[in-house]
Amino acid sequence: MLNASDESSWIELNAQALRENIATFRGVLTDSLPESGIARLGVVLKANAYGHGLAQVLSVVHPLVDIIHVISVNDALFIREQERKEGWPQRRVLVIGAISEREFVRLAQAEVEVTISDSTAQKALQPLKASGLKVNAHVHVDTGLSREGFFPLELGQELAYLKDNDCPYNVRGVLSHFANTEDVTDQHYAAHQLREFDAGVAELCKLLAVPEKSLERHIAASAATLVLPPSRADFVRVGIGLYGFWPSSETRISARLVSAKVQELKPVLAWRCRSQIVKNLSAGSYVGYGCTYRCERDMRIAVFPVGYFDGYPRLLSGRAHVLVNGHRAPVIGRVMMNHIVVDVSAMTGDESEVLATLLGRDGNEIISSEMFAGWCQTIHYEVVARLGSHLRRVVLET
Repeated sequence: MLNASDESSWIELNAQALRENIATFRGVLTDSLPESGIARLGVVLKANAYGHGLAQVLSVVHPLVDIIHVISVNDALFIREQERKEGWPQRRVLVIGAISEREFVRLAQAEVEVTISDSTAQKALQPLKASGLKVNAHVHVDTGLSREGFFPLELGQELAYLKDNDCPYNVRGVLSHFANTEDVTDQHYAAHQLREFDAGVAELCKLLAVPEKSLERHIAASAATLVLPPSRADFVRVGIGLYGFWPSSETRISARLVSAKVQELKPVLAWRCRSQIVKNLSAGSYVGYGCTYRCERDMRIAVFPVGYFDGYPRLLSGRAHVLVNGHRAPVIGRVMMNHIVVDVSAMTGDESEVLATLLGRDGNEIISSEMFAGWCQTIHYEVVARLGSHLRRVVLET
């Protein structure tokens, strides 16, 4: 077990699980190569690598993937900084989030690829031209998510500037996002989006006067990669699946319909915390703010220095349990900003320090992110993405 000498609460990342998840998705792509014969694997490290830690996840996945997708410009530049610092070969990096006029120039300088998804790219033309730089770009087509991007029929008008000989954008690809591949087993809307995507690709290629197969196409995130083979196109953008989570229970069911063998994904993250205090309480004692819990018997409780500031939601009050010595121990009273209280009467016979697993496995028991999400009435995406960035992340090889 990790010895966290200074921090009482920390996150462990299983490097081998990350590698095996990447291998799983490589296998999915290899099993059904697109017509082009290309099966590139992209991974999404947005939102601090889905709460797992950008720097830590990057150190494991960088040599194993073809392209890295991020939302923020700062994340892209951080990746370039790490490559220089560690002596890694430069990997393709694409920003799929919002980019300001000034940031287009910074990304061109760093040889980071950009997404053209709104009018800001046109406003950045003059700064880019003044810099004398060109930048690889991917055009975002809105196929039915109604978020970023251009509708297929407006591409010719909105992006006419891409035809100019002095245009600093080298259009390398075209992308879109599915709206509803995870929550259903019927993929009719996804099929509609694929048709819209094909229409957008055709319009863009017509505008640029290039063959359709000359542009990289990417629309599939984790769920579509697993259950919708026609969406895999030239490369995929694996997000939640990289970290060992099925996007939804519906995705797991759908996977059985398209593959004789359902892929195994291995959760990467565990969240541990050492007790601050272990002490005995008498029957009738109140626990926590609001006196919402009263001991019905003599109890031994452990106070852990973790709370909703760290990403342990207040909705877990009186609902959740943690794992102590491989057994479930209930959280009692209210979750506080910096503390939770746990009944450890059955787990320890004295007041010595105990270790809790808040997420992950301890012995034969596990608290999954899906279980955790159910307790606080949300989805596992939010659970991991909201883990405090101040928490120490440690990569473990075993």
